[in-house]
Amino acid sequence: MNYKLLLGFLVLAACTKPLALKTEIQLTNDSSKNHDLDNNDNFSPDGKWLVYDTRTGIGGIGGSPSVERINIESGENQVLFGVKDNHDFGPGAGAASYNPLTNRVIFIHGLEVCSAENPYQQWRRTGVMVDDNNPNVPILMDARDITFPYSPGALRGGTHRHEWSRDGKWVGYTYNDAIMKKFEDSTGIKWNLRTIAVSNNRHRVTVHPGHPDENVPGNWYSAVVVRVVPDPKPGSDEISNAASDSWIGTSGYTKPDGTLQVARAFIGKVNNKDGKPVDELFVVDIPDSLNVPGEFGPLEGTRTTFPMPPKGTVQRRLTHTADTKFPGCGGVVRSSPDGKLISFIAADQNGVKQVFGIAPAGGSPIQLTNHPTDVQGAVRWSKDNQHILYIWDNSIVLTEVSDRPFEQRVKQITAKSEKPLSNLVWSNDEKTLAYNRLIPVEGKKETKQQIFIVKLE
Repeated sequence: MNYKLLLGFLVLAACTKPLALKTEIQLTNDSSKNHDLDNNDNFSPDGKWLVYDTRTGIGGIGGSPSVERINIESGENQVLFGVKDNHDFGPGAGAASYNPLTNRVIFIHGLEVCSAENPYQQWRRTGVMVDDNNPNVPILMDARDITFPYSPGALRGGTHRHEWSRDGKWVGYTYNDAIMKKFEDSTGIKWNLRTIAVSNNRHRVTVHPGHPDENVPGNWYSAVVVRVVPDPKPGSDEISNAASDSWIGTSGYTKPDGTLQVARAFIGKVNNKDGKPVDELFVVDIPDSLNVPGEFGPLEGTRTTFPMPPKGTVQRRLTHTADTKFPGCGGVVRSSPDGKLISFIAADQNGVKQVFGIAPAGGSPIQLTNHPTDVQGAVRWSKDNQHILYIWDNSIVLTEVSDRPFEQRVKQITAKSEKPLSNLVWSNDEKTLAYNRLIPVEGKKETKQQIFIVKLE
Protein backbone atom coordinates (compact mmCIF):
# COMPACT_ATOMS: atom_id res chain seq x y z
CA MET A 1 0.00 0.00 0.00
CA ASN A 2 1.20 3.50 -0.83
CA TYR A 3 0.87 5.05 2.67
CA LYS A 4 2.18 8.43 1.46
CA LEU A 5 -0.60 8.62 -1.11
CA LEU A 6 -3.18 7.48 1.46
CA LEU A 7 -2.01 10.14 3.90
CA GLY A 8 -2.34 12.74 1.14
CA PHE A 9 -5.95 11.71 0.56
CA LEU A 10 -6.78 11.90 4.27
CA VAL A 11 -5.19 15.32 4.72
CA LEU A 12 -6.89 16.74 1.63
CA ALA A 13 -10.26 15.23 2.58
CA ALA A 14 -10.01 16.89 5.98
CA CYS A 15 -9.09 20.27 4.55
CA THR A 16 -11.28 20.55 1.45
CA LYS A 17 -14.58 21.20 3.17
CA PRO A 18 -17.44 22.10 0.80
CA LEU A 19 -18.48 25.74 0.76
CA ALA A 20 -21.99 26.67 1.96
CA LEU A 21 -23.60 26.42 -1.47
CA LYS A 22 -27.00 25.59 -2.78
CA THR A 23 -27.53 22.06 -4.08
CA GLU A 24 -26.59 21.47 -7.70
CA ILE A 25 -29.57 21.81 -10.02
CA GLN A 26 -30.23 19.77 -13.16
CA LEU A 27 -31.20 22.49 -15.62
CA THR A 28 -32.07 20.35 -18.67
CA ASN A 29 -34.06 17.11 -18.65
CA ASP A 30 -35.02 16.41 -22.27
CA SER A 31 -33.55 12.96 -22.92
CA SER A 32 -34.25 13.11 -26.67
CA LYS A 33 -31.14 15.22 -27.34
CA ASN A 34 -27.77 16.32 -26.00
CA HIS A 35 -27.21 19.74 -24.40
CA ASP A 36 -23.47 20.16 -25.00
CA LEU A 37 -21.54 23.14 -23.54
CA ASP A 38 -18.30 22.01 -25.26
CA ASN A 39 -15.98 23.86 -22.82
CA ASN A 40 -16.80 27.26 -24.31
CA ASP A 41 -17.98 30.64 -22.93
CA ASN A 42 -21.64 29.68 -22.68
CA PHE A 43 -23.12 32.30 -20.34
CA SER A 44 -24.79 35.40 -21.75
CA PRO A 45 -23.19 38.68 -20.57
CA ASP A 46 -25.86 39.12 -17.86
CA GLY A 47 -25.45 35.53 -16.64
CA LYS A 48 -29.12 34.65 -17.23
CA TRP A 49 -28.80 32.34 -20.24
CA LEU A 50 -26.67 29.37 -21.27
CA VAL A 51 -26.07 28.52 -24.92
CA TYR A 52 -25.45 24.94 -26.05
CA ASP A 53 -25.70 22.63 -29.06
CA THR A 54 -27.65 19.43 -29.68
CA ARG A 55 -24.99 17.26 -31.34
CA THR A 56 -25.70 13.59 -31.94
CA GLY A 57 -23.68 10.59 -30.85
CA ILE A 58 -23.14 9.45 -34.43
CA GLY A 59 -22.70 12.72 -36.30
CA GLY A 60 -21.18 14.86 -33.55
CA ILE A 61 -21.41 18.58 -34.31
CA GLY A 62 -22.30 17.76 -37.91
CA GLY A 63 -25.39 16.03 -36.58
CA SER A 64 -26.44 18.97 -34.37
CA PRO A 65 -29.63 20.47 -35.85
CA SER A 66 -29.72 23.49 -33.55
CA VAL A 67 -27.96 25.96 -31.29
CA GLU A 68 -30.20 26.73 -28.34
CA ARG A 69 -30.21 28.66 -25.08
CA ILE A 70 -31.89 28.10 -21.73
CA ASN A 71 -32.75 30.58 -18.98
CA ILE A 72 -31.13 29.49 -15.70
CA GLU A 73 -34.02 30.88 -13.62
CA SER A 74 -37.18 30.06 -15.55
CA GLY A 75 -35.94 27.11 -17.60
CA GLU A 76 -37.29 28.76 -20.75
CA ASN A 77 -35.70 27.27 -23.86
CA GLN A 78 -35.17 29.09 -27.17
CA VAL A 79 -33.73 27.98 -30.49
CA LEU A 80 -31.23 30.62 -31.61
CA PHE A 81 -30.35 28.87 -34.85
CA GLY A 82 -31.85 25.83 -36.52
CA VAL A 83 -30.57 23.85 -39.50
CA LYS A 84 -33.37 22.63 -41.76
CA ASP A 85 -33.31 18.97 -42.80
CA ASN A 86 -30.08 18.30 -40.92
CA HIS A 87 -28.54 14.82 -41.01
CA ASP A 88 -25.78 13.05 -39.14
CA PHE A 89 -23.52 13.94 -42.07
CA GLY A 90 -24.29 17.66 -41.73
CA PRO A 91 -24.31 20.54 -42.15
CA GLY A 92 -24.69 20.88 -38.38
CA ALA A 93 -24.32 23.82 -35.99
CA GLY A 94 -22.54 23.65 -32.66
CA ALA A 95 -19.78 24.54 -30.18
CA ALA A 96 -21.38 27.89 -29.33
CA SER A 97 -19.94 30.81 -27.34
CA TYR A 98 -21.41 34.12 -26.18
CA ASN A 99 -19.70 37.44 -26.83
CA PRO A 100 -18.71 38.68 -23.34
CA LEU A 101 -20.16 42.16 -23.96
CA THR A 102 -23.13 41.76 -26.32
CA ASN A 103 -25.91 39.23 -26.84
CA ARG A 104 -24.27 37.69 -29.88
CA VAL A 105 -23.36 34.01 -30.19
CA ILE A 106 -20.76 32.44 -32.48
CA PHE A 107 -20.74 28.77 -33.46
CA ILE A 108 -19.51 26.24 -36.02
CA HIS A 109 -21.63 25.75 -39.13
CA GLY A 110 -20.87 23.03 -41.64
CA LEU A 111 -20.91 23.93 -45.33
CA GLU A 112 -24.44 24.18 -46.69
CA VAL A 113 -23.95 21.38 -49.22
CA CYS A 114 -23.26 18.16 -47.31
CA SER A 115 -23.96 14.56 -48.21
CA ALA A 116 -23.07 11.09 -46.99
CA GLU A 117 -20.30 11.07 -49.61
CA ASN A 118 -19.09 14.60 -48.79
CA PRO A 119 -20.04 15.19 -45.14
CA TYR A 120 -19.27 17.72 -42.43
CA GLN A 121 -15.50 17.59 -41.86
CA GLN A 122 -12.79 19.43 -39.95
CA TRP A 123 -11.88 21.23 -43.21
CA ARG A 124 -15.51 21.86 -44.30
CA ARG A 125 -16.97 24.34 -41.78
CA THR A 126 -17.01 28.05 -40.90
CA GLY A 127 -17.91 30.37 -38.04
CA VAL A 128 -21.41 31.87 -37.98
CA MET A 129 -22.84 34.49 -35.60
CA VAL A 130 -26.42 35.11 -34.53
CA ASP A 131 -27.97 37.81 -32.33
CA ASP A 132 -30.42 36.92 -29.57
CA ASN A 133 -32.97 39.42 -30.87
CA ASN A 134 -32.68 38.15 -34.43
CA PRO A 135 -32.60 34.33 -34.27
CA ASN A 136 -32.04 32.17 -37.35
CA VAL A 137 -30.46 35.09 -39.25
CA PRO A 138 -26.84 34.05 -39.84
CA ILE A 139 -23.96 36.53 -39.83
CA LEU A 140 -21.06 34.90 -41.69
CA MET A 141 -17.78 35.43 -39.82
CA ASP A 142 -14.76 33.87 -41.55
CA ALA A 143 -14.62 33.91 -45.33
CA ARG A 144 -13.73 30.68 -47.20
CA ASP A 145 -12.15 30.62 -50.66
CA ILE A 146 -10.83 27.43 -52.30
CA THR A 147 -10.62 28.97 -55.78
CA PHE A 148 -7.05 29.62 -56.96
CA PRO A 149 -5.58 32.23 -56.72
CA TYR A 150 -6.82 32.32 -53.14
CA SER A 151 -7.94 35.52 -51.40
CA PRO A 152 -5.99 37.23 -48.59
CA GLY A 153 -8.22 37.49 -45.54
CA ALA A 154 -10.13 34.34 -46.48
CA LEU A 155 -9.33 30.84 -45.27
CA ARG A 156 -9.52 27.61 -47.24
CA GLY A 157 -10.81 25.00 -44.84
CA GLY A 158 -12.70 24.77 -41.56
CA THR A 159 -12.71 26.73 -38.31
CA HIS A 160 -13.55 25.28 -34.89
CA ARG A 161 -14.19 26.20 -31.24
CA HIS A 162 -14.47 29.93 -31.78
CA GLU A 163 -13.57 32.10 -28.80
CA TRP A 164 -14.25 35.81 -28.40
CA SER A 165 -11.51 37.91 -26.87
CA ARG A 166 -12.67 39.41 -23.57
CA ASP A 167 -12.96 42.85 -25.18
CA GLY A 168 -15.12 41.39 -27.95
CA LYS A 169 -12.85 42.66 -30.75
CA TRP A 170 -11.30 39.38 -31.91
CA VAL A 171 -12.27 35.78 -32.53
CA GLY A 172 -9.68 33.01 -32.22
CA TYR A 173 -10.07 29.34 -33.19
CA THR A 174 -8.39 26.18 -34.44
CA TYR A 175 -8.22 25.56 -38.17
CA ASN A 176 -7.83 22.72 -40.68
CA ASP A 177 -7.00 23.51 -44.31
CA ALA A 178 -8.91 21.81 -47.17
CA ILE A 179 -6.21 22.56 -49.78
CA MET A 180 -3.54 20.93 -47.60
CA LYS A 181 -5.87 17.96 -47.00
CA LYS A 182 -6.10 17.58 -50.77
CA PHE A 183 -2.30 17.87 -50.99
CA GLU A 184 -2.02 15.15 -48.33
CA ASP A 185 -4.29 12.86 -50.35
CA SER A 186 -2.10 13.32 -53.45
CA THR A 187 1.31 12.92 -51.72
CA GLY A 188 0.68 10.53 -48.84
CA ILE A 189 2.40 13.01 -46.49
CA LYS A 190 0.30 14.12 -43.53
CA TRP A 191 -0.55 17.74 -44.29
CA ASN A 192 -3.97 17.81 -42.62
CA LEU A 193 -2.46 19.52 -39.59
CA ARG A 194 -4.45 21.53 -37.06
CA THR A 195 -3.27 25.09 -36.48
CA ILE A 196 -4.50 28.41 -35.02
CA ALA A 197 -6.12 31.36 -36.79
CA VAL A 198 -7.77 34.62 -35.72
CA SER A 199 -10.22 37.12 -37.18
CA ASN A 200 -11.25 40.74 -36.70
CA ASN A 201 -13.45 43.12 -38.72
CA ARG A 202 -10.90 45.87 -39.40
CA HIS A 203 -10.38 44.94 -43.06
CA ARG A 204 -12.55 43.78 -45.94
CA VAL A 205 -12.17 40.51 -47.79
CA THR A 206 -13.40 39.55 -51.27
CA VAL A 207 -14.15 35.92 -52.14
CA HIS A 208 -14.15 34.46 -55.66
CA PRO A 209 -17.60 33.53 -57.01
CA GLY A 210 -16.26 30.10 -58.11
CA HIS A 211 -17.22 26.98 -56.14
CA PRO A 212 -20.52 28.44 -54.90
CA ASP A 213 -21.14 25.37 -52.73
CA GLU A 214 -17.71 25.61 -51.08
CA ASN A 215 -16.80 29.33 -50.95
CA VAL A 216 -18.28 31.47 -48.17
CA PRO A 217 -18.38 35.31 -48.25
CA GLY A 218 -17.59 36.00 -44.58
CA ASN A 219 -17.52 39.49 -43.05
CA TRP A 220 -14.36 39.32 -40.92
CA TYR A 221 -10.73 39.29 -42.05
CA SER A 222 -8.89 36.12 -41.05
CA ALA A 223 -5.28 34.97 -40.85
CA VAL A 224 -3.45 31.83 -39.79
CA VAL A 225 -1.04 32.84 -37.00
CA VAL A 226 0.76 29.58 -36.15
CA ARG A 227 3.09 27.60 -38.43
CA VAL A 228 2.92 23.80 -38.46
CA VAL A 229 4.97 21.17 -40.33
CA PRO A 230 4.39 17.43 -40.88
CA ASP A 231 7.64 16.23 -39.26
CA PRO A 232 9.20 18.65 -36.75
CA LYS A 233 12.96 18.47 -36.41
CA PRO A 234 13.88 16.48 -33.26
CA GLY A 235 14.69 18.79 -30.36
CA SER A 236 13.48 21.92 -32.18
CA ASP A 237 10.56 24.28 -31.53
CA GLU A 238 8.81 23.24 -34.75
CA ILE A 239 5.31 21.82 -34.21
CA SER A 240 2.98 19.51 -36.12
CA ASN A 241 -0.25 20.43 -34.31
CA ALA A 242 -1.66 23.43 -32.45
CA ALA A 243 -4.83 23.29 -30.32
CA SER A 244 -6.33 23.80 -26.83
CA ASP A 245 -5.92 27.54 -27.38
CA SER A 246 -7.26 30.67 -25.67
CA TRP A 247 -6.72 34.43 -25.45
CA ILE A 248 -4.25 35.87 -22.96
CA GLY A 249 -5.69 38.46 -20.58
CA THR A 250 -8.68 40.73 -21.10
CA SER A 251 -6.79 42.75 -23.71
CA GLY A 252 -3.47 40.90 -23.91
CA TYR A 253 -0.43 40.85 -21.65
CA THR A 254 1.89 43.68 -20.58
CA LYS A 255 5.28 43.67 -22.30
CA PRO A 256 8.47 44.91 -20.56
CA ASP A 257 8.05 48.31 -22.23
CA GLY A 258 4.59 48.69 -20.67
CA THR A 259 2.59 48.18 -23.87
CA LEU A 260 -0.22 45.63 -24.21
CA GLN A 261 0.31 42.73 -26.61
CA VAL A 262 -2.62 40.79 -28.06
CA ALA A 263 -1.67 37.12 -27.89
CA ARG A 264 -3.00 33.60 -27.87
CA ALA A 265 -1.71 30.63 -25.86
CA PHE A 266 -1.92 27.05 -27.14
CA ILE A 267 -0.55 23.53 -26.89
CA GLY A 268 1.89 22.68 -29.70
CA LYS A 269 3.20 19.21 -30.54
CA VAL A 270 7.01 19.09 -30.84
CA ASN A 271 9.35 16.13 -31.36
CA ASN A 272 11.84 15.42 -28.58
CA LYS A 273 15.49 14.58 -29.25
CA ASP A 274 14.48 10.98 -30.02
CA GLY A 275 11.80 12.07 -32.48
CA LYS A 276 8.86 11.23 -30.19
CA PRO A 277 5.95 13.71 -30.07
CA VAL A 278 5.46 15.79 -26.92
CA ASP A 279 2.88 18.49 -26.17
CA GLU A 280 4.32 21.81 -24.98
CA LEU A 281 2.87 25.23 -24.15
CA PHE A 282 3.34 28.02 -26.71
CA VAL A 283 2.33 31.66 -27.14
CA VAL A 284 1.80 33.57 -30.36
CA ASP A 285 1.91 37.40 -30.37
CA ILE A 286 -0.58 38.81 -32.87
CA PRO A 287 -0.12 42.13 -34.73
CA ASP A 288 -2.85 44.76 -34.91
CA SER A 289 -2.99 44.47 -38.73
CA LEU A 290 -3.67 41.04 -40.20
CA ASN A 291 -3.43 42.14 -43.83
CA VAL A 292 0.37 42.60 -44.16
CA PRO A 293 2.20 39.46 -45.41
CA GLY A 294 5.01 38.10 -43.23
CA GLU A 295 8.38 36.57 -44.01
CA PHE A 296 7.19 33.00 -44.54
CA GLY A 297 4.90 33.44 -47.53
CA PRO A 298 1.53 34.78 -48.72
CA LEU A 299 -1.32 35.22 -46.27
CA GLU A 300 -3.60 33.20 -48.55
CA GLY A 301 -1.15 30.30 -49.10
CA THR A 302 -0.47 28.38 -52.30
CA ARG A 303 -1.59 25.05 -53.73
CA THR A 304 1.14 23.29 -51.74
CA THR A 305 1.61 25.51 -48.67
CA PHE A 306 -0.51 26.72 -45.78
CA PRO A 307 -1.71 30.30 -45.47
CA MET A 308 1.16 32.03 -43.66
CA PRO A 309 1.13 34.35 -40.61
CA PRO A 310 1.02 38.14 -41.10
CA LYS A 311 3.98 40.41 -40.42
CA GLY A 312 4.62 40.93 -36.72
CA THR A 313 3.41 37.48 -35.65
CA VAL A 314 5.82 35.93 -33.12
CA GLN A 315 5.51 32.27 -32.08
CA ARG A 316 7.29 31.31 -28.82
CA ARG A 317 7.67 28.14 -26.78
CA LEU A 318 7.16 28.53 -23.02
CA THR A 319 7.66 25.03 -21.58
CA HIS A 320 10.45 22.48 -22.08
CA THR A 321 9.21 19.23 -20.58
CA ALA A 322 10.20 17.00 -23.52
CA ASP A 323 13.31 15.57 -21.89
CA THR A 324 12.03 15.45 -18.30
CA LYS A 325 10.86 12.37 -16.37
CA PHE A 326 7.19 13.21 -17.02
CA PRO A 327 7.00 15.03 -20.38
CA GLY A 328 4.02 16.86 -21.80
CA CYS A 329 1.48 19.62 -21.13
CA GLY A 330 -2.27 19.50 -21.61
CA GLY A 331 -5.70 20.88 -20.92
CA VAL A 332 -7.40 23.80 -22.61
CA VAL A 333 -4.96 26.53 -21.56
CA ARG A 334 -6.45 29.55 -19.80
CA SER A 335 -5.08 32.94 -18.82
CA SER A 336 -5.72 35.05 -15.76
CA PRO A 337 -7.71 38.20 -16.70
CA ASP A 338 -4.68 40.42 -16.02
CA GLY A 339 -2.64 38.34 -18.47
CA LYS A 340 0.10 37.58 -15.93
CA LEU A 341 -0.30 33.80 -15.77
CA ILE A 342 -1.29 31.11 -18.27
CA SER A 343 -2.64 27.95 -16.65
CA PHE A 344 -2.05 24.48 -18.07
CA ILE A 345 -1.95 20.90 -16.81
CA ALA A 346 1.29 18.96 -16.41
CA ALA A 347 2.74 16.25 -14.16
CA ASP A 348 4.37 17.18 -10.88
CA GLN A 349 7.56 15.52 -9.59
CA ASN A 350 5.49 12.46 -8.59
CA GLY A 351 3.81 12.11 -11.97
CA VAL A 352 0.45 13.48 -10.76
CA LYS A 353 -1.27 15.91 -13.14
CA GLN A 354 -1.61 19.33 -11.53
CA VAL A 355 -2.50 22.86 -12.60
CA PHE A 356 0.57 25.00 -13.32
CA GLY A 357 0.94 28.65 -14.28
CA ILE A 358 3.57 30.43 -16.33
CA ALA A 359 4.08 34.06 -17.41
CA PRO A 360 3.51 34.86 -21.12
CA ALA A 361 7.09 36.14 -21.34
CA GLY A 362 8.39 32.78 -20.10
CA GLY A 363 10.26 31.68 -17.00
CA SER A 364 9.80 28.83 -14.56
CA PRO A 365 6.32 27.32 -14.21
CA ILE A 366 4.55 27.72 -10.85
CA GLN A 367 2.67 24.73 -9.43
CA LEU A 368 -0.79 25.98 -8.42
CA THR A 369 -2.33 22.74 -7.08
CA ASN A 370 -1.09 19.78 -5.06
CA HIS A 371 -3.71 17.02 -5.24
CA PRO A 372 -2.92 13.35 -4.54
CA THR A 373 -4.50 12.29 -7.86
CA ASP A 374 -4.77 13.84 -11.32
CA VAL A 375 -6.59 17.09 -11.92
CA GLN A 376 -9.17 16.35 -14.63
CA GLY A 377 -9.15 19.78 -16.29
CA ALA A 378 -11.60 22.57 -17.23
CA VAL A 379 -9.64 25.36 -15.50
CA ARG A 380 -11.39 28.73 -15.14
CA TRP A 381 -10.05 31.96 -13.56
CA SER A 382 -11.82 34.42 -11.25
CA LYS A 383 -12.03 38.07 -12.25
CA ASP A 384 -9.75 39.10 -9.38
CA ASN A 385 -6.98 36.79 -10.73
CA GLN A 386 -6.76 35.14 -7.29
CA HIS A 387 -8.72 31.91 -7.74
CA ILE A 388 -9.05 29.04 -10.21
CA LEU A 389 -11.91 26.59 -10.66
CA TYR A 390 -11.35 23.13 -12.12
CA ILE A 391 -12.50 19.51 -11.95
CA TRP A 392 -10.77 17.05 -9.64
CA ASP A 393 -11.98 13.67 -8.36
CA ASN A 394 -15.30 14.14 -10.19
CA SER A 395 -15.97 17.31 -8.23
CA ILE A 396 -15.59 21.06 -8.77
CA VAL A 397 -12.76 22.61 -6.76
CA LEU A 398 -11.89 26.24 -6.03
CA THR A 399 -8.24 27.04 -5.24
CA GLU A 400 -6.69 30.32 -4.20
CA VAL A 401 -3.60 31.33 -6.19
CA SER A 402 -1.15 32.29 -3.44
CA ASP A 403 1.88 31.11 -1.47
CA ARG A 404 -0.19 29.75 1.42
CA PRO A 405 -0.10 25.96 2.10
CA PHE A 406 -2.30 24.13 -0.39
CA GLU A 407 -4.63 22.63 2.24
CA GLN A 408 -5.49 26.20 3.31
CA ARG A 409 -6.15 27.38 -0.25
CA VAL A 410 -8.36 24.60 -1.64
CA LYS A 411 -12.13 24.13 -1.20
CA GLN A 412 -14.55 21.71 -2.83
CA ILE A 413 -17.63 23.26 -4.44
CA THR A 414 -19.46 20.00 -5.17
CA ALA A 415 -19.18 16.59 -3.57
CA LYS A 416 -17.52 13.73 -5.44
CA SER A 417 -19.91 12.13 -7.90
CA GLU A 418 -20.01 8.75 -9.61
CA LYS A 419 -21.11 10.44 -12.82
CA PRO A 420 -18.27 12.31 -14.59
CA LEU A 421 -18.70 16.03 -15.17
CA SER A 422 -17.18 18.17 -17.90
CA ASN A 423 -17.29 21.50 -19.73
CA LEU A 424 -17.14 23.68 -16.61
CA VAL A 425 -18.02 27.34 -17.20
CA TRP A 426 -18.27 30.31 -14.81
CA SER A 427 -20.76 33.13 -15.36
CA ASN A 428 -19.44 36.66 -15.91
CA ASP A 429 -20.96 37.84 -12.61
CA GLU A 430 -19.34 34.79 -10.90
CA LYS A 431 -22.66 33.84 -9.29
CA THR A 432 -23.26 30.60 -11.21
CA LEU A 433 -21.31 27.57 -12.39
CA ALA A 434 -22.54 25.33 -15.19
CA TYR A 435 -21.29 21.99 -16.44
CA ASN A 436 -22.31 18.82 -18.27
CA ARG A 437 -23.03 15.32 -17.01
CA LEU A 438 -23.85 12.26 -19.11
CA ILE A 439 -27.18 11.00 -17.77
CA PRO A 440 -28.60 7.55 -18.68
CA VAL A 441 -31.78 7.57 -20.76
CA GLU A 442 -34.47 5.61 -19.00
CA GLY A 443 -35.20 2.29 -20.71
CA LYS A 444 -32.32 2.65 -23.19
CA LYS A 445 -28.65 1.74 -23.30
CA GLU A 446 -27.53 5.31 -24.01
CA THR A 447 -26.75 8.58 -22.26
CA LYS A 448 -27.38 12.24 -23.04
CA GLN A 449 -25.46 15.35 -22.04
CA GLN A 450 -27.49 17.35 -19.56
CA ILE A 451 -26.67 20.77 -18.08
CA PHE A 452 -26.28 21.22 -14.32
CA ILE A 453 -25.72 24.45 -12.42
CA VAL A 454 -24.52 25.47 -8.95
CA LYS A 455 -25.34 28.92 -7.61
CA LEU A 456 -22.68 30.50 -5.45
CA GLU A 457 -23.62 32.40 -2.30
